[in-house]
Amino acid sequence: MPKTLRGKIEFAQLSDTGRVREHNEDAIGSDPELGLMVLADGMGGYNAGEVASGIAVQIVSELAAEGAKRENRDEIDPHSGLMRQSIVLRDAVYRANKIIFQTAQSQTHCEGMGTTIVAAMFYDNKVSIAHVGDSRAYRLRGGKFEQVTLDHSLLQELVDRGFYSAEEAQRSTNRNYVTRALGVEPTVEVEVHEYEVLPGDVYLLCSDGLPDMVEDEDIHLTISTFNASLDVVGKQLIELANDHGGRDNVSVMLAQVIQPFAARKGLLVKLANLFRS
Repeated sequence: MPKTLRGKIEFAQLSDTGRVREHNEDAIGSDPELGLMVLADGMGGYNAGEVASGIAVQIVSELAAEGAKRENRDEIDPHSGLMRQSIVLRDAVYRANKIIFQTAQSQTHCEGMGTTIVAAMFYDNKVSIAHVGDSRAYRLRGGKFEQVTLDHSLLQELVDRGFYSAEEAQRSTNRNYVTRALGVEPTVEVEVHEYEVLPGDVYLLCSDGLPDMVEDEDIHLTISTFNASLDVVGKQLIELANDHGGRDNVSVMLAQVIQPFAARKGLLVKLANLFRS
């Protein structure tokens, strides 16, 4: 197993309060060595939103890092069919939900707090993406830009049921009613998917402060235009959101795949694969 993904994937991240909010309730954290990115968008009165998002990023980052070092991540979980890295990521989000919920119950000033989350973990030429709520993950591959997560929101449910088209949903003012968030209930359903990764892919994680202010086409154009520097892409996206009103905090995390990062397989795994073929 490679000790680091540094040099295989380039990362950039940026978070901004925006033009309207007094403080930033988003939180972001990454570990380029492990190929881990975590983004949370908190909600709640006073400073409770930033407490929830901060807990989410800290817990998921710590547990995912511990699990990545402990688990043999090229195994497949027989129950879910997911790679071990995906199980590690999902379980870390479960744990974060439990801690945020318990904190909200025990601390008066944190009552009613919660947070959305989206996290990505790269391993063995794949990426696992876990999310709860309406923080998003996008992928740009070969000129095609697409959202790879579906919002856990009332609006998305209405789109799924045919009440809105995707275009109408993009223009809707009722986009922020989430149907799922961390810390609201004792347990939460975490959505996890795995995707094959190719050199040249660009992955974007963002809080809803970006797509609420900037059309997907403009996000695509910005990444395509400035992709020689992910830091510049991040700054341009934040600037666009603020130029269009900046009504919310906005956070962006970017990863560009430079070269393949296949995991080194142990002897037993190689033998097992040999007998399968």
